[in-house]
Amino acid sequence: MTTTLTRFTLVLAIAALAACASRSPHNDKQFGMAARSSVQQQILHPGVPSSQSVTGMDGAAAKSAYDNYQKSYKDPVPQTGALAIGVGR
Repeated sequence: MTTTLTRFTLVLAIAALAACASRSPHNDKQFGMAARSSVQQQILHPGVPSSQSVTGMDGAAAKSAYDNYQKSYKDPVPQTGALAIGVGR
């Protein structure tokens, strides 16, 4: 009985592993077009070569904005009103 059960289990395991060993799925020509289309729609000026830099803030304004952002975590403004729950005080 045990040899028959062992053989049956072995055949079942081989059949299960054979089902996992199938080749990769056949993809049609449109595979991935939704993702590529989404990326292209997020580009501001699609005709501009990527080697050109994007204009933005000057250095002093960018540093000031970054410093203000960092300071907001060091010295948080205390909340007052309906949103101040007071847990942990």
